Amino acid sequence: MYIHGFNSSPASSKAHLLQSRLEAIGRGAEFAAPALPHSPALAAALLDDFARRHTGLTLVGSSLGGYYATWLAEKHDLKAVLLNPAVRPYDLLKDHTGPQQNFHTGERYEFTARHVGELRALEVQSVTPRRYLLIAATADEVLDYRSAVERYRGCRQILIQGGDHGLSDFADHVDAVLDFCGLR
Repeated sequence: MYIHGFNSSPASSKAHLLQSRLEAIGRGAEFAAPALPHSPALAAALLDDFARRHTGLTLVGSSLGGYYATWLAEKHDLKAVLLNPAVRPYDLLKDHTGPQQNFHTGERYEFTARHVGELRALEVQSVTPRRYLLIAATADEVLDYRSAVERYRGCRQILIQGGDHGLSDFADHVDAVLDFCGLR
């Protein structure tokens, strides 16, 4: 399951690349990328329900989706690939309350202090290293990759020298993602 980030959607380029690669190896039917509600509490409920209904699920979370993936992986003992994950999104986004617009759908909504609190409620105190593959770009213009490296210390890590937050070179890493997920 691909879990998109803040103001993103299942229409992201990373979701499309992952789905296309799975289709190319005959496993396209196993791909899911739900559109998440703007409320972190509602997004968590949707993801939690999906994980309960699909045992053996593997997660791929991008940015805020990486934060959600961490919460879900620890709760349900799942494997997760984290792509430039947000480590403390409640700190990052507390200064971005107010009007927002989804990059892909154009949908407008209000991001509130309540949403920041909902993010904080999903904080996981510690991670189980065997569950994770971290892929982080050192030139991420949105998040400091060093926070992710520290948070996921002991986990398998791929550091991309340079790069960007959107992982524009994700196509170069899709096979490593599939290998970690046991899908190739």
